[in-house]
Amino acid sequence: MAEEAHRSPAAQISVTRNGEADKSHEEVFHRDVPHNVSSGPNTSHSHNSPENYAMNEGVVQVGPYTGALREQQMEGAVVLADDIKSPAIEKLELVRKWSINTYKCTKQILSEKLGRGSRTVDLELEAQIEVLRDNKRKYEHVIKLAQTLCTQLAQMLQTQRQLGDAFADLSLKTPELHEEFGYNAETQKLLAKNGETLLGAINFFIANVKTLVDKTIEDTLINIKQYEAARIEYDAYRTDLEELNLGPRDANTLPKIELSQQQFQIHREKYEKMRNDVAVKLKFLEENKVKVLHNQLIIFHNAIAAYFAGNQQQLEQTLKQFHIKLKLPGGETPSWLEEH
Repeated sequence: MAEEAHRSPAAQISVTRNGEADKSHEEVFHRDVPHNVSSGPNTSHSHNSPENYAMNEGVVQVGPYTGALREQQMEGAVVLADDIKSPAIEKLELVRKWSINTYKCTKQILSEKLGRGSRTVDLELEAQIEVLRDNKRKYEHVIKLAQTLCTQLAQMLQTQRQLGDAFADLSLKTPELHEEFGYNAETQKLLAKNGETLLGAINFFIANVKTLVDKTIEDTLINIKQYEAARIEYDAYRTDLEELNLGPRDANTLPKIELSQQQFQIHREKYEKMRNDVAVKLKFLEENKVKVLHNQLIIFHNAIAAYFAGNQQQLEQTLKQFHIKLKLPGGETPSWLEEH
């Protein structure tokens, strides 16, 4: 009796006639079974028989959850693939459009050079652009000549200083010609000093004209290049539309003509916008150019005239009037002689 009292509840499970476990004892089993039964050695055998699997299905429930997890993982992988594929398709589409546009523009340029294609020309704007390019070449020539003048003037000033030092030395060593050598020494040193002032004015002139040419005019020329590129695109799509309109109109060509008409309209609006922008840019450039060159030409003229007239006060006044600061030798900043 004592042995029967200590039997496990699992031993008291009755079996029906067809071999199935009696469900009336199922509650007792689930209440008293240990929680770690799934990790014990009996777990590896519980799935071998339908009866044991039925008794343990309340403990081990991994089948349905794993399947749902796999479905979620598969769905997540599909979304990730779409995310990777989408940018690749966009890049491919951009490359295709760029290739088509490049082909049409190249074809248009070759046609114009061979004299077979027509081009859109704004006579007034083209004339202004040509004048601007011609002026840029002339301003660059003036800058080059002014730089040559600075180099030659700097060499002359160096010679005048050396000559002044030689006259001063002879004035001390030749008492009978002390005054004569002394006058020449002072004259050469004064000319060298005035030459430094003139050189400062010329360098200021060069710097401002270079800014006008290399920045202001160059910026406008960049806009002009963009305008010319837009003109080529406009003519390329215009020519393409004209060729399609000359051909037959059927179910295959009508969609192409409609698409070509849309592209032509887009590039026409772009061309007109760039043309208006360039016209405005040229207008403001002309006003700025006149203002800058007016001041710089006055500086150059007054400085040259005062220097060769020997008018030191007028030469210095020219620099003060336009707030030109000289870089004197021996200062913290290098002089114009050291820079050149």
